[in-house]
Amino acid sequence: MEIKALHEVPERFDEAVDVFWGEWGGEDNYAFYRDCMEHSSTTSADLPRFYLALDGEKIVGTYALLRNDLNSRQDLCPWLACLYIDPAYRGKGLGAKLLEDGLNRTNEKGYDTLYLTTDLEGYYEKYGWKHTTDAIGLGGGSIKVYEKATKR
Repeated sequence: MEIKALHEVPERFDEAVDVFWGEWGGEDNYAFYRDCMEHSSTTSADLPRFYLALDGEKIVGTYALLRNDLNSRQDLCPWLACLYIDPAYRGKGLGAKLLEDGLNRTNEKGYDTLYLTTDLEGYYEKYGWKHTTDAIGLGGGSIKVYEKATKR
């Protein structure tokens, strides 16, 4: 099992877009995902970046580090987004490995804190993430914002 940044494995680009979009997208936003991921793979900036957990040739997990994942909280950066584990690989610690990888890479980029938003109850708390505030989403509803220090 290895975790690779998408720009390190450009031959996996089309497959990676399909996986991210398949888990997080909708019928009207395939081009959005493709465009975002394409530019993240060619920029010299530290963000955004998309990551793949690979078991041999199979993509078994994903996450992204983004500048912004919640329009109402543009004061917070960076964000962990798109955490996904293939159902056959769940319960084996891969989620924890991807979260740790995200924290380490965020720290290497010089950020002290990583943020995420979720509607899951209890998952991120198991790994030391703290629900520190709520924010307003595009639909006007409240969304939980979590954070974790990148330096331990």
